[in-house]
Amino acid sequence: MADSRERIRGPSRDGREFLTSPRQVLRRLMLLSEGRQYREAAGVVGRLGPSVLRSVIAELPLDLLLEHLPHSAYLLESFFTRLTTLNTTPKPDVPSETVAWQLVRLFANPHESGLRQRCTRLLQALAQYEPGLRQTLRERRRSFDNAVQGLGVHGLTTDASGQLISLHVALKTELQRHVDTYKMAIHKLEELSMVTVNQDPAHSSHQRLLAINYGDIQQRLIDNKTLLTMLDKPALKQLQTLVENLSTRVENDKEVLTCVGQVRRLDAQALVEKRPAAGLLMNFSRGCEVVLHMMGPEGGPPGSSHSIGKTTPPGGASTSSCSDGYHSDDSGSDDSSEMVSLYRNLYVENRADALEALDSLPQIKHAHSLKGKILFSMIVLSFRLCHGMRERKVLEVRRVLNCPLDSSSETTLSLDRSVRQHLFETAESFPLGEIERSVFNQVLSTLHEYPCLESCPPLTHYVSACVRLAWRMINQKAPYYLDMDFNLGFLRPEKHERHPQADRRSDLIKAFLWPALMQNNQCAFKAVVAT
Repeated sequence: MADSRERIRGPSRDGREFLTSPRQVLRRLMLLSEGRQYREAAGVVGRLGPSVLRSVIAELPLDLLLEHLPHSAYLLESFFTRLTTLNTTPKPDVPSETVAWQLVRLFANPHESGLRQRCTRLLQALAQYEPGLRQTLRERRRSFDNAVQGLGVHGLTTDASGQLISLHVALKTELQRHVDTYKMAIHKLEELSMVTVNQDPAHSSHQRLLAINYGDIQQRLIDNKTLLTMLDKPALKQLQTLVENLSTRVENDKEVLTCVGQVRRLDAQALVEKRPAAGLLMNFSRGCEVVLHMMGPEGGPPGSSHSIGKTTPPGGASTSSCSDGYHSDDSGSDDSSEMVSLYRNLYVENRADALEALDSLPQIKHAHSLKGKILFSMIVLSFRLCHGMRERKVLEVRRVLNCPLDSSSETTLSLDRSVRQHLFETAESFPLGEIERSVFNQVLSTLHEYPCLESCPPLTHYVSACVRLAWRMINQKAPYYLDMDFNLGFLRPEKHERHPQADRRSDLIKAFLWPALMQNNQCAFKAVVAT
């Protein structure tokens, strides 16, 4: 009977005693955590006062709790909720960013069932305690997305004749052309005796120059014109473009390696050396997107969240991973719905017309999968090349005005905004022939065995429509962009729409027929997939 009374009285007495001693509280929390009694541990945390809570957090082995996520989410949530409620000043030094990135890692490769349900309240409490985490996650997600886009610029480039060749071959050819031209120019200079070893300065004096006659001026003009004709050739001006292309590729690869290094630090078991970089970064970008979504709207109460779907108003989110400093407002809602309608019509009408034209070509009449891949590649390439063109135009203006390319001063950022505003206002009249030819040539360069594609006018019209709409959409004040996650996993209803003729008994994606359109981290138009 005495033992029974002890068992009944024990927990209550211990609970009161532990609330007064940080060391005993910590010991109690560790014992409960080892037994995976996280709800009981959270109850202990909920009774702690400010001073005891601060002492416990300072000695808490957070790494052990992170290893047991998502099971320990309830206990971690109680810590952040209690910290927010007590509002102690100064704030305790809690590695909240480490917790956030551990959750990103979990959602990048979700294996646990019920992961969202277990972690939603933790993420909302974390966002309320440390609001700056949202911006950190957005910036990291943007860097992941930009790195993946940068991987796509290492394709073929055009030479002076417009043919698609490797960048290294183009550089070698261009440098050889420069070397040959410069050798001829040096030989010509020696013939003209315009450069001598010991030139008399008196020959170039002001009085001597004023004293030359008509015949001397005429001969000087002929000599200089000969050199100018030799050196000022349009073909020689491509080197700067090729060097800029090479510089862009170097910077893109640096960005990719930086992002992969960040992933390695976040997840030591990621095996980054053996996995495709694009898939790895897209997984972590998706992890950031899920975490941001689960944090709920910025400044809103815990428990509220955005709904993502095909009919979601594209301008409804507070931020975008590709917002470029613009702010959306109510006046843009009509434009947003118009853009989504145009994108839908591009799929329903333009794609259907192009597919019908491809069906009439005997060589590929029965290659149903190939025809879909051709049209899918063209819309993806259109968005990718238009995005690259926009960024190049911004950098060109910086270069012309002698602004540092890596400057982040307010003056430079204001200049960038002005350039983007101009591109937005002139989007419908901007010349895009270069991008249209590039999209068409890049697709056809991989399909040499089907020359009939080159003489298919509806396909050319389809490319033109894709490029023109992509240019308008990426230059909106809240830009649209494609969801580049084309992994053939399971169908996700929030951003995938099953094709009417697909197998409704299966949720395994066999092919992407049309990419999802995104804006402000929300799906404005779902991807059409075959299952």
